[in-house]
Amino acid sequence: MPHFIIECSQPIIEQQRPEAIIETVYNTADATNLFAKGDIKVRINPYIYYNVGGDTKDFIHVFGNIMEGRTEEQKNNLSRSIVKALKEMFPETPIISINIRDFDKAGYCNKSMV
Repeated sequence: MPHFIIECSQPIIEQQRPEAIIETVYNTADATNLFAKGDIKVRINPYIYYNVGGDTKDFIHVFGNIMEGRTEEQKNNLSRSIVKALKEMFPETPIISINIRDFDKAGYCNKSMV
């Protein structure tokens, strides 16, 4: 169920293979034991054109979309764990961030549900 969408500047995927970045986020999310292993989904979107605070600094931002029901502490641990793992992978990258958003169970649907 959880979806982690990584947005980053193009030079990020020139420093590390996209598959390695995806694997890092996947493994870090899995290590929190908040999700079933087969349910975690991770995608990456590199940007050639971007503006970050009036500059073209490298950046990584992860949008984490998870099903409602986790505590604030669990979400904080998830966020901090992913940022820490990416910081270790990209120590020179000035902007590494994440936000976690809850899916509303009432509004969620996938093809197996219809």
